[in-house]
Amino acid sequence: MKHKQIIVSEKLRSACPVFVGAAVYAELVNTDYSPELWADIEDFVRKYRECYDISSIKRMPSVEATRQAYRRCGKDPSRYRPSGEALVRRVLQGKELYHVDTAVDLVNLASIAYGYSIGGFDYDKIEGDVLELGIGREGEPYEGIGRGMLNICGLPVYRDSVGGIGTPTSDNERTKMSLKTTRILALVNGYDGNRDNVMACASYIQTLLRKYAMSDGGEVVEFGQ
Repeated sequence: MKHKQIIVSEKLRSACPVFVGAAVYAELVNTDYSPELWADIEDFVRKYRECYDISSIKRMPSVEATRQAYRRCGKDPSRYRPSGEALVRRVLQGKELYHVDTAVDLVNLASIAYGYSIGGFDYDKIEGDVLELGIGREGEPYEGIGRGMLNICGLPVYRDSVGGIGTPTSDNERTKMSLKTTRILALVNGYDGNRDNVMACASYIQTLLRKYAMSDGGEVVEFGQ
């Protein structure tokens, strides 16, 4: 698979100097629902709730680092909650996880397991050969998945040659995955600078893809440092 070049802008680097990311590129066969995956998700959630409660969130380095990154970039993380934190909160509040499709569901599982906000994109919907991680600008158009037009000013944002495709709060409708998706790009965002954890999360996504989406496992590429 031809890889997109992923670069970190000077503005984002200045605001979040320890940032490290990992990209998972893979081919897959997406499905509406995987009973095997959901059995594992339910087992994971049960054990997760035995180990943590809602007060644990503030002690999770990956979650807190993303919140701090929002503040440094100019956004209130309580109003525009990062997706990794939102998923963890949902689980620890005793709520059921959303079911979307197998590709999205397995990315969400990895996000909960490691606390990182992970972008999951249909590779073939990304325009151009370069993705740049920057900071959202005032008035920049962005349609969040299921959220309508989203004010991304002050949010970390990945942009392709057309515009924004992903923030830690919400990915863009334009590049979202569907049952027609055959190639995935998953981006793990480590604002805590923990390279080992970021790479472990990316490897976990590979494992889930091989197990539930008939993937060849693809390749993990580190970026950001």
